[in-house]
Amino acid sequence: MNSVTFTQTLSLYRRRRPFHPFAIALQNGDRFEVDHADALVIRDGTAVYLAPGGIPVAFDHEALVQITADLKPQTDE
Repeated sequence: MNSVTFTQTLSLYRRRRPFHPFAIALQNGDRFEVDHADALVIRDGTAVYLAPGGIPVAFDHEALVQITADLKPQTDE
């Protein structure tokens, strides 16, 4: 994914209202769930996610493999 698409795509997920958690998968096999919009900072093809406990996870457009959206539980109606 190129830098511009990376920044635009993550920004769209981050700004959704209401916010819905989404998962990030990286080339090195790491996976994590972005559980709060303010826990993610994106700029110029690079992002930093502040995981619970204040642990920073930095990644860029070249490391991103997949974004999985809408992790909220499905309800039967």
